[in-house]
Amino acid sequence: MANPQQMKMLRQLQKMQADMAAAQEELAAARVEATAGGGVVSATVTGQGDLVEVRIDPAVVDPADVEMLQDLVVAAVGEATRNAKALQEQRMGAAAGGADLGGLGGLLG
Repeated sequence: MANPQQMKMLRQLQKMQADMAAAQEELAAARVEATAGGGVVSATVTGQGDLVEVRIDPAVVDPADVEMLQDLVVAAVGEATRNAKALQEQRMGAAAGGADLGGLGGLLG
């Protein structure tokens, strides 16, 4: 039979597991957008960092300067991905932050 401290830790772990699963679901549904070139290129990623959309203003499409357009796309996707990573850290940290796990806390972080 488990002692009260072990039961408390087990409940905390179960809550943290449920909170992390909920945070993962929120991240999958979340959308993070970033732009480059003053908004002429935008990229949208999920909260998990999966690219779901790139929009390009036709005015920026110059066949003589494809390299600039490529750079703008890379910049927008990179910024959206960084923003998604920050969102992940915020949501997952909040999900794991409330549990007092004693010696196990260092194993999960």
